[in-house]
Amino acid sequence: MNPRDVVITGIGLVSSLGEGPEAHWQRLTAPSPAPVLNAERFAPYSVHPLPEIDWNLQIAKRGDQRQMETWQRLGTYAAGLALDDAGIKGDEELCAAMDMVVAAGGGERDMTVDAAILAASDTRADRDVLLNEKLTTELRPTLFLAQLSNLLAGNISIVHKVTGSSRTFMGEEGAGISAVETAAARIRSGQSTHVLVGGAFQTEHPDMLLGYELGGYLHRGGWKSVWKRNGSEGGGVVTGSGGAFLVLEQREHAEKRGRRIYATLGPVVSARSRRSRGELAAGIESLLDKVGLPSGPLLAISAASGSHEATAAEKAALAARADLAVRGFTSLTGHMKEAQFPFAVALAALAVDHKTAYPAFDIESERPFGEVPRQVLATAIGYHHFEGMALVSAAD
Repeated sequence: MNPRDVVITGIGLVSSLGEGPEAHWQRLTAPSPAPVLNAERFAPYSVHPLPEIDWNLQIAKRGDQRQMETWQRLGTYAAGLALDDAGIKGDEELCAAMDMVVAAGGGERDMTVDAAILAASDTRADRDVLLNEKLTTELRPTLFLAQLSNLLAGNISIVHKVTGSSRTFMGEEGAGISAVETAAARIRSGQSTHVLVGGAFQTEHPDMLLGYELGGYLHRGGWKSVWKRNGSEGGGVVTGSGGAFLVLEQREHAEKRGRRIYATLGPVVSARSRRSRGELAAGIESLLDKVGLPSGPLLAISAASGSHEATAAEKAALAARADLAVRGFTSLTGHMKEAQFPFAVALAALAVDHKTAYPAFDIESERPFGEVPRQVLATAIGYHHFEGMALVSAAD
């Protein structure tokens, strides 16, 4: 063991399955884990909606809540859960020295204004004049601030007093992978002693779904696990609202505080294969080699999106490794873009901490695993771009 080992001491999770690590552990280890879906609100597309959340529990000031969009409230809430779990929330000295790396997308558009512009454009030919009129009369100046991706980190700083260095990554799953990779590298190098890292995604907003559907990625029809959507109508992705934040620390720093350690975060590797040239399969194989898989049976927590090409390539690569027993958790939570990889790492850490494997989420597609998981692989093969993996190990 090295004093600069990266350890996980706090986990904050929110998804359609509930909030907090224990709630997710109970739902995902139940005899027959089942998804929570809303198939009517955005038909023909299904979504995994947020559970009921009392925002006051992590965002005490109503004024702070009002000036945030839902995705910002969700990220700030999940970050608070992780800080609470690590015993850092409310400790001014620890929060002031804490660094932060956030994976974020753009803000949520004002759909009422968008609809008004489209309606007016049906009756007016001077659309350039129309657009300028609406921009100057309909849009709140604060709306433009709310669109800034780094405001999630800003709100976390304001609400939870995390005021060390701050970095924000954009780029869907790639942002989440880069955020975790960067946070771990800072700790290993001695640049940081403790880092808050994660992301959030709110899919229950029409423009968020539109972004997927413009590329033809959304699944249509009845629910299927991510491994069985290939060949179904649509592109295979069922989205979900959620957030995942982790507190990462140097082992020495965590031990001095006397904190519980869930797991050790080992190698974190990433790549961006040139998929248009057919390089995805080779790219996944390369990452599996780079992450340094141990010998013998291994549990893998996959953030597979269900996107036909990407998920088929991941399924083939993982199935070719006879010792890997894969669990595709996105079947039950939906695809959460920036939060995908932090979520996968969190679930891997819970399995290691509980010394228990998750049951198969799709008994026809996922192998049984009867071992005690001392190491767990976390994967995120982006639905459109970017790939990443991490190896999570027992803390001792």
